[in-house]
Amino acid sequence: MNATVHASALTQPVDIDTMRHSISQLLGPDAQPLAGDTLTTLQQLLRGHMQLLIPEVEQAALQRDAEDVPRYCALACVGEARTKLHIPSRPDEYGALAQARQLARRLAALCDHYEALTDVAMCLACDQPLREGDDTLPYHHVTPSGPAARVGRIHARCAHTYRHA
Repeated sequence: MNATVHASALTQPVDIDTMRHSISQLLGPDAQPLAGDTLTTLQQLLRGHMQLLIPEVEQAALQRDAEDVPRYCALACVGEARTKLHIPSRPDEYGALAQARQLARRLAALCDHYEALTDVAMCLACDQPLREGDDTLPYHHVTPSGPAARVGRIHARCAHTYRHA
């Protein structure tokens, strides 16, 4: 019975949206300074997300050709993430906040690698997944020095938002 439950848990998709929400509490434009128990809880949550995502990214990367650049980059990110997980939590609030932000940045990178390796299309305006049935538009960001620097798709609702590159 436990083997069946364990096997079905491995086939569940990774909840990137929840992970990105956790990241936004520390790194987003609306992020508020956190301290005390809230910061400790969020730091533990980020560590848990990383522990779930590291093997997924590693598995997706290892399915790629050995000469594949995204594979190499993802595996380097996995190594750095494992290193961050082994660093003990800082006791002072400033150090704990800095460490939580480092974990959030590393988790964001893991999310990006996971989505790239599993061919999840992302909105170039809001960094959220483009899901089947979403109303989307083509996007071509032109730079002053040349042709499009970023080409892809965006949500129709994001068409009038401004984003710094």
